[in-house]
Amino acid sequence: MAKFSQKVLGNQKFDVVVVGGGSAGISVTASLLKRDSDLRIAIIEPSNFHFYQPAWTLVGSGDYPIEKTRRPMADVIPSNATWIKAAVSKLHPDRNAVQLSDDSTVFYGQLIVCPGLRLAWEKIEGLQDTLGQNGVTSNYKFELAPYTRELIEKVRSGTALFTQPPMPIKCAGAPQKAMYLSCDYWLRNKVLKSINVEFHNAGAVLFGVKEFVGPLMEYVKKYNAKLNFSSTLVKVHGPSKTAWFDVKAEDGSVMRVERKFSMIHVVPPQVPHDFVKESPLADAAGWCLVDNATLQSPAFPNVFSLGDIASTPNAKTAAAVRKQVVVVAKNLLALRNHKQLLSKYDGYGSCPLTVQKGKIILAEFGYGGKLLPTFPLDPTKPRKSAWALKASFLPRFYWAGMLKGKEWITKCSEV
Repeated sequence: MAKFSQKVLGNQKFDVVVVGGGSAGISVTASLLKRDSDLRIAIIEPSNFHFYQPAWTLVGSGDYPIEKTRRPMADVIPSNATWIKAAVSKLHPDRNAVQLSDDSTVFYGQLIVCPGLRLAWEKIEGLQDTLGQNGVTSNYKFELAPYTRELIEKVRSGTALFTQPPMPIKCAGAPQKAMYLSCDYWLRNKVLKSINVEFHNAGAVLFGVKEFVGPLMEYVKKYNAKLNFSSTLVKVHGPSKTAWFDVKAEDGSVMRVERKFSMIHVVPPQVPHDFVKESPLADAAGWCLVDNATLQSPAFPNVFSLGDIASTPNAKTAAAVRKQVVVVAKNLLALRNHKQLLSKYDGYGSCPLTVQKGKIILAEFGYGGKLLPTFPLDPTKPRKSAWALKASFLPRFYWAGMLKGKEWITKCSEV
């Protein structure tokens, strides 16, 4: 169990301060300590629990137990790191300091910013009042994923809506994965013909890497789902089972469209945390600005960032974090030793697209949509082996490997 610090004494300083105890924060801390066990590292994280979020899609389809996706934070933080159980209020990179919500301050030699992003449920009018009831659900929330499964089993006719907000979002394939697994269940239970399935995507394409669009469209046709592009969910009224979308036409005009539903799976807008957005570390959009290759801040060389908050134009997934961790750990230690930063991140991310129960299209790609398959197989083909990888191997490796500093298939380029 990690060394615990409920309150920080004034002027306490660490070699490295890590903001965030999610996948990125725990993994990069474990990686650093594996390379240099003498480092004094503090993780600032207010949450009591750590979640394995990639499995929530499978929880929503009834293919994974929800209790296996959560563990106490104290059990996953490395034992030789200090856990500061507090929220960050401000970042002061000009004086190497992090201000906490109780106004205490932590100082650092190097800073790693990885608090993830914030799910902005409040940006959709009426949504927070009806989540978890009235047929309104989301696999993006621990408490709601089981409700998704409940709704899938309950719906036998009517209209099922699935939404995707403007990018960037974590796991860009997750919104449509919920649709595919729901449709597969309804198809196997011979009720799909009675259900009108609609996918409302704020973007203009089904998936950002063109090689996977064709194979995904085969499943869209198989399930007879209607695609609605440039369609953004803006309002939900649960009791009347009504949703409103702003639909943007080619000429830029916007029309508000009303849709009734039997169930709706909502993916909320996703934004940077205010303490990052309002800091000198942020880019114009509020994300933590870093070099796309070295993951180092261009303005403050002793600051690195990875995970969902980083400005890098890659898919925001745990698989991306797995590669980024090695780059940050190696480059941060190189900086401490006054050496050149040689490790480079290529934008790798992975999105296991669950197109039906038992089959997945394992989409792996880097910057610019370059395909980066791990295995010598056609990555556009749905495979049973990819399902086994996602549902069985990866969760076990996550808890016992990635969070423990074991770096499986994480080689990064070095120049």
